[in-house]
Amino acid sequence: MPFQENFIDGDPWRIFRIISEFVEGFETMSRVGPGVSIFGSARTPRHDVYYRKARKMAAMLSEKGFTIITGGGGGIMEAANRGAFDVRGNSVGLNIDLPMEQVANPYANIQLNFRYFFARLVMFMKYSVSYVCFPGGFGTLHEFYNAMTLIQTGKAERFPVILIGRNFWKGQLEWITSVMLRRGTKKIDLADLDLFTVTDSLKEAVGIIESAHAEHLALHAGESPEDQSQYTEEGTWSGQPPLQSGRPRNPQKSKYKTNM
Repeated sequence: MPFQENFIDGDPWRIFRIISEFVEGFETMSRVGPGVSIFGSARTPRHDVYYRKARKMAAMLSEKGFTIITGGGGGIMEAANRGAFDVRGNSVGLNIDLPMEQVANPYANIQLNFRYFFARLVMFMKYSVSYVCFPGGFGTLHEFYNAMTLIQTGKAERFPVILIGRNFWKGQLEWITSVMLRRGTKKIDLADLDLFTVTDSLKEAVGIIESAHAEHLALHAGESPEDQSQYTEEGTWSGQPPLQSGRPRNPQKSKYKTNM
């Protein structure tokens, strides 16, 4: 009995819960169409200018045929789901179980609940054609830098990542430029600053998303199963396995001999 209890409460049994979140997520999200994930602080009040902007932008994107995807909570998430609701568009709330209870907003017409952040992250990445980050906290920065990492390393096809609010993002961008790019040994390349767009214009942001999605459809028109196999199930490129430490890329051209 102790062994059985440990199994049910421990890591082996947890695998089945993780699988169930992926199965339900894939099954539901595969039907939503091209999605735009909108991130931002759950603490944003309804009278805030960015709440109004998120609501407006979501409505604009919904009218263009995009599904709005959010974390399902309040603040900016509620505003985005509400914007889609205003124009009878589709929107998804990917809710997360938290120690402090998160109340799901009532505006998403598709609701999914997750226990694991990493499973939820996959749903955002796999089913989004763009990320839009409004002012937010650690969670919003997590989504932003996760997207930057995947695009920069070539694990994800490049897609628009848009930061709304020049004033809010100014300090973050100054730190990226002055510290990560210019101070000491460069931590990023100058071209990496082009992986995202900062703007206050909702019209510009929607235009970028529309154009990029049209280019994506044209690029992948008639894609073969062999081409599609380059993608992994989380929507990223499969890539190449790393070489063993110290192993030359082409052993035939190595000046070192291996004793047999």
